[in-house]
Amino acid sequence: MRYNFIGKDFDFGDATKEKVAAKFDRIKKLFPEDSTATIVFSKGKLDYRTEVTIPLGKRVLRAESSEKDFMASIDKTVDILERQIVNYKKRLRTITRKLPKFADEYANLPVDEALIDDEKDSEIVKVKTFELRPMSPEEAVMQLELIDHSFFVFLNDKSECVNVVYKRKDGEYGLLTPEA
Repeated sequence: MRYNFIGKDFDFGDATKEKVAAKFDRIKKLFPEDSTATIVFSKGKLDYRTEVTIPLGKRVLRAESSEKDFMASIDKTVDILERQIVNYKKRLRTITRKLPKFADEYANLPVDEALIDDEKDSEIVKVKTFELRPMSPEEAVMQLELIDHSFFVFLNDKSECVNVVYKRKDGEYGLLTPEA
């Protein structure tokens, strides 16, 4: 696995990079050898933030954490990534039994089968249908506030594409739009 380190308002030297790489080496055996992890560090007023993005063919694995201690933030992010990749392999194993087209994707992940538990996979337990009404993103935010959900799906009246507005952790709103 290759590492791409990026610091935002944060400087770190080669020794720090080596320590961080050693922490991530703990999970590199769970990923294909040609994987590249982009690791972004930033320092806030009270904490350190670590964000990691690892492309896996058609999928993207992403984890982030904020802690008061720099190394604790890294450890937490590594733990999150380890859990995610194991759960992903578990889900692929289940879906490959039903849909053989996922067999190659499953075979290309070097996660040890012993790490995958036999607990029941999460599954879709409810399907909800709704009307997609054309509206502006601002109207969608108003509707989101009225229904008190964390996201709202709507048809953008200008682009005529399906969009999603969502409430962010910082209390602001985000807009998801499909690529053209």
